[in-house]
Amino acid sequence: MSTPPSLAAPPRTAGLGSRRPRQHSAAAGRRRAILAAYSFILPGFVVYAVVMLYPAIQTMLLSFRDWNIAPGKPSPWVGLDNYIQAFGDPVFINSLVNSAAYTAFTVPLQMVIGLGLAVLLDAKLPGRVAFRVLFYLPVVTSWVVVSLLFQYIFSSGDGLANHVVVDMVGLAPENVSWFQERWTGMFAIAVLGVWKGIGWSMLIFLAALTAVPEALKEAAQLDGANAMQRFWHVSMPAIRSALSVVFILLFIGGFNVFISVLLMTGGGPGNATQVPLTYMYQQAFKFLNFGYGSAISFTLTLIVLAASALQYSWTRRKLAD
Repeated sequence: MSTPPSLAAPPRTAGLGSRRPRQHSAAAGRRRAILAAYSFILPGFVVYAVVMLYPAIQTMLLSFRDWNIAPGKPSPWVGLDNYIQAFGDPVFINSLVNSAAYTAFTVPLQMVIGLGLAVLLDAKLPGRVAFRVLFYLPVVTSWVVVSLLFQYIFSSGDGLANHVVVDMVGLAPENVSWFQERWTGMFAIAVLGVWKGIGWSMLIFLAALTAVPEALKEAAQLDGANAMQRFWHVSMPAIRSALSVVFILLFIGGFNVFISVLLMTGGGPGNATQVPLTYMYQQAFKFLNFGYGSAISFTLTLIVLAASALQYSWTRRKLAD
């Protein structure tokens, strides 16, 4: 018995034909979306390539030459000689030690004090908006201005630091010549670094703390946890990623300290407070030894990248545990 024409199944080719236009339109839509995304990225990448990437490549190539700034003069290729010279240069090694000491002093203090302030501001105290502004104000203040201010505070004469150390606390019998010794000079520079960076750490930690669900805190409180236990067992695990990011960025910033050293001590006395960037600046722009200065900058870059990569991998493993 034959099937009535009205009840006959549609040909299979009709279904396939209807799918192909839909698949084609979906693929075309994905291509248009990708093209739109790259069109937005392209202007920024061009600016980055012109302003950052191209100069960085040229500086790297410069580090392999004995560069002569005089027009028309040869700049012979010296290979790794500039890098070998850097690792045999006691002033450069001393500058790395100074940067490491500066970083070891400033990073923990910025994190601990910044986290403490963030916890207080997260407690919804009265006037907390004003305190946020006050604590963050040093971050947006010019490095030049605060460096000159701290140079005056730590001046050898009647500066505020000597008034506190000698007259108020009595830690020293007479005024300290802060910038005439290596470690007292680095201490003054590090105090500036801590004071200026606390507000930035505080802001990142405060943003992370406000994202912790209140339900978790309330559940811990119902279980009998006090404020310290709630912070340690609820808030701290929730902000571990923020802690790792702040630590890595502060570590990179510590090794890149420059303006405060340049203005407060100039690397002196006798290169005692040099850090890699001030020594690079001195070699390149004071002695016009651009090849050696470029090698110093790239050596510092490689050291910081390697240390940051190790820290990143370690923190990722800790976060995964």
